[in-house]
Amino acid sequence: MLSVIIPTLNSERGLALTLPILVPGAMSGLVREVVIVDGGSTDNSLMIADAAGCVLHAATAPLGRRLSEAAAAARSPWLMFIRPGTVLEPTWVDETARFIDDGAEPMAAVFRRSVPAQARAPAVREAVGLMAFGLFGRVSPSQGLVIGNSLYKQVGGHREDVADTERDLLARLGRRHILMLRSGART
Repeated sequence: MLSVIIPTLNSERGLALTLPILVPGAMSGLVREVVIVDGGSTDNSLMIADAAGCVLHAATAPLGRRLSEAAAAARSPWLMFIRPGTVLEPTWVDETARFIDDGAEPMAAVFRRSVPAQARAPAVREAVGLMAFGLFGRVSPSQGLVIGNSLYKQVGGHREDVADTERDLLARLGRRHILMLRSGART
């Protein structure tokens, strides 16, 4: 159902946080594959990804091209782009499955921005994030993105000729094509 795509560059610590939270999705059958799109890591990122059973795509091409190529090679009709170091709340599996099963296309979804409980004023920070989304449609690549492959192609996928290819894709999708899931993502 879902191909998870993670861009990396010397991201061993981030992968150690993100990959374990994807295991329940794989066990439930939601996650079909996890693809690591590496930009030339010199740390243990590739070793960690290989040990976890991820599909590896290593290239020095621009990030936009690497992400687009991974999406084109994905074996699932749904894609999830997530950054290393992002930790999803345990409810992400059920909520993402429900989003996909509801036939949400041509919609995409992001996870709610979550703030660690020990952070200063976590409730206020989360409320500000929700207001920014509600008023301006602002989301961050750190919130992940769940998108149908057909919508991804329709909007032109990730472009390589922009400074921040992930923010550019979110901006082109726009508020009218993005739903915010209740499950949180924190970095």
